[in-house]
Amino acid sequence: MKTISEVAVEFDVSTRTIRYYEELGLIHSTRTEGNRRIYAKKECAKLKLIFRGKRFGFSLDEIKEMVLLFDRDRTGVAQLERTISYGDRRIKQIDATIQELNEMREELVSLRESFAVKLEKIAEERNYDE
Repeated sequence: MKTISEVAVEFDVSTRTIRYYEELGLIHSTRTEGNRRIYAKKECAKLKLIFRGKRFGFSLDEIKEMVLLFDRDRTGVAQLERTISYGDRRIKQIDATIQELNEMREELVSLRESFAVKLEKIAEERNYDE
């Protein structure tokens, strides 16, 4: 069991972030006699999945669904199926973004080259005039 402060340090987030995920129902804590939040290993594992999901660009609603599916289906099949589905969709989004960035890069390289040629011509004309 870990306190909210220990969990926040472990994941390099604020305690407010941990409380927010608890408010959303993504994780659950138990309380000590002094009414301090403590988290079991299972909840820390969920947090690891939450932060991984955020890093991959999933919404909190998607993350919540994926994380909580295991609680409903202990075989993990439903969770894996949903994760694959969301993952496939995210991969398509990433591929589209990569394509868009590659096209933007190609256009920028082309413009840069044409500007360099123009600059070189201007410099040659100045040298010719002198």
